[in-house]
Amino acid sequence: MELVGIGEAARRLGLKTSALRYYEERDVVTPTARRGGQRMYGPEELRKLAFVQFMRHLGMSLEDTRAVLHDSGGQWRQAVTGTVTALGELIARAEGAQHFLRHALECPAEHPVTDCPFMADTLDRALAGLTFEELAAEHGHEAPPPGKGFLWPQPWRRSHTGSEGDQGRHE
Repeated sequence: MELVGIGEAARRLGLKTSALRYYEERDVVTPTARRGGQRMYGPEELRKLAFVQFMRHLGMSLEDTRAVLHDSGGQWRQAVTGTVTALGELIARAEGAQHFLRHALECPAEHPVTDCPFMADTLDRALAGLTFEELAAEHGHEAPPPGKGFLWPQPWRRSHTGSEGDQGRHE
């Protein structure tokens, strides 16, 4: 079995040695052995460290990552399910923001907030009491749960005056 020292392990993963020591401290990945006081990592631990790095890159918390590596199937699956749900909500909010901002960019009005009839109507309706979730639902979007953000409508699919043949239509 080939063991590599902490410096070589960190180099292979593109991490600092302090990150590997931190993962050990947090009981995420423990070195296989110590030689002369130096942490040594085998292939399995290197694979786990690569997994940690991958999960961190994807936005998974270190605790959830630790759960996948150490907990029973039911426990880690529950942690991952929560992360997948949170990512879905984040994606919905990001897509909503993208749609709303795309409308602002594609709108022929000089200033969409003040000059665009569609955006002014949407904002006025929000001020009149419609929730973000209700506005999103009107435009065929599934809104995230209350308090989780607003999925903005796709206003460029609708004319500024409401007529399908108008020049203000964005497609």
